[in-house]
Amino acid sequence: MKRVLAIQNFRGAGLGQLAAALREADAEVDMRRPYAGDALPADASGHDGLIVLGGGQNALADDAHPYFPPLLELVRDFSARDKAVLGICLGAQLLARAFGGENRIGGATEFGWCEVRRRAEAAADPMLADVPDGFRIFQWHDDTFSIPPGAAHLASSPVADSQAFRVGRATYGIQFHFEADRALIGQWNADYADWLAEIRPDWHGRFAGEAARHGPAADALGLAIARNWVKLV
Repeated sequence: MKRVLAIQNFRGAGLGQLAAALREADAEVDMRRPYAGDALPADASGHDGLIVLGGGQNALADDAHPYFPPLLELVRDFSARDKAVLGICLGAQLLARAFGGENRIGGATEFGWCEVRRRAEAAADPMLADVPDGFRIFQWHDDTFSIPPGAAHLASSPVADSQAFRVGRATYGIQFHFEADRALIGQWNADYADWLAEIRPDWHGRFAGEAARHGPAADALGLAIARNWVKLV
């Protein structure tokens, strides 16, 4: 049985469709919540893959989140051992930092089901080769990053050019929330209702219509991407 380490950086930031793909593969998930005091493993030796989930903080917030630098070391250790690594949203921003990318705080806001374009480099990529050239997928971020030196640049959007990259065989940073199906987004609507009312006051009124319009295709695509990553573990 494969054992996958999952790092939750924020309350409510769950695995979503990755949980389904991991269950299908009979993989064991070791969920750690370092923001709540859980210890990180010393190295990658006890796990076959690593997932770093999203969060509301920025990727340079070491003072408030002192586990970030050890997490970057752990990411590099998994990658150096050729074990599959996946960072989503904040996780992608942390992966970019780990491999020499530049984190850019603010100025790249995307929210809701937004358009993403697959780049030519993704045509032969094992995780993204079978996704459409253009697709809508859920986003929730303000920050962005530059693609790390030597990484394959796999996807872009009109707002944030760095939507997906790969380092080596199987280390992926994905800015968009492919793991977030309508069920998980609905949970976020409840968990973060006050926050959303402040930053997106029209969201609750728009959600049902946008979910009906974009959700079925996005959910199907997100599960396919999740399954593709699990195959790399």
